[in-house]
Amino acid sequence: MTYRLKYDPAAEAVHDALPAAHSERLSLALAAACDDPIGATEPYGEDDGVVRMLVIDHVIAVLLVGGVTKTLTVLQLNYTG
Repeated sequence: MTYRLKYDPAAEAVHDALPAAHSERLSLALAAACDDPIGATEPYGEDDGVVRMLVIDHVIAVLLVGGVTKTLTVLQLNYTG
């Protein structure tokens, strides 16, 4: 992985509470985003390359891409299922 994954504590709690299938899909999508944060995500509002969205079935994650620190921080998770 090119980027190191970090979590906001509240977002981590949501991930831990997800049903197993959704949690696994989210983990795989986050791993892909760590390899290519821009290619694996969508712009969040204005495309500044810093705040991005990861959208999978029933889960939306808001991510902060730290280009200098090589970190991908999960700021917020929403479960829609």
